[in-house]
Amino acid sequence: MSQPSTVDEQQYWKLWEKSRDSHAGDMLVKRYLPLVSYHVQRIAVSLPKNVSRDDLKSLGLMGLLDALQKFDPTRDLKFDTYASFRVRGAIIDGLRKEDWLPRSTRERAKKIEAKIEQLEQRLLRRVTFEEIAEELNLTSYDVCQTMNEHFFANVLSIDEHLQDDENDQHSYTIRDEKQMLPEDRLLKVEALNDLERVIEKLSEKEQLVLSLFYHEELTLTEIGEVMSLSTSRISQIHSKAIFKLRNLLSS
Repeated sequence: MSQPSTVDEQQYWKLWEKSRDSHAGDMLVKRYLPLVSYHVQRIAVSLPKNVSRDDLKSLGLMGLLDALQKFDPTRDLKFDTYASFRVRGAIIDGLRKEDWLPRSTRERAKKIEAKIEQLEQRLLRRVTFEEIAEELNLTSYDVCQTMNEHFFANVLSIDEHLQDDENDQHSYTIRDEKQMLPEDRLLKVEALNDLERVIEKLSEKEQLVLSLFYHEELTLTEIGEVMSLSTSRISQIHSKAIFKLRNLLSS
């Protein structure tokens, strides 16, 4: 079955909004399924291999269906923009509810962090992941991937605690999501300046991969085609760049 044309899509939207026509709903889901694949690939980059992409797709599909049910066409918002929030949110929420980081990865991350602290105290400088890998008898890629996975898990955990705190402490306030507080604006500017400074320390290839992935929003496969490299090689460059940024920013 081919993708619906623009004219067909408009008709399907009318049917869906009017009577929740099941066929129209199916066709709209088919039309926006690439959004699910897009967010699955971007999130999966930082996840361990034991996390099934099929599971992520199922979570993303639930987010897409939820978006279709709750979308208000009278608002000044495109459906693909609204659906992107819902799809990504559904995947992240699903990951939070599962202990997807294996115990072996957590234990390895603790060993790596302990070794980093030990080496830095001995050498009195920031250490490279090559030095860490050599000390622990691991490959540089294993060190990068482990720390990226551990870092992503911590981000999910911190974000969840912040949401819980907001629900507990600010139950009777309404926050203006469109207005950034002065202190938040200042912190954002400082963070961007720091990020720009450390990105300049990466290799040209690493900078290009990050730019294409986060700014141009290409997938790893598309970046591989642009740079004439395999998807796995692009993934390695991405992991290496993120690991470097993490260490540079933490210093």
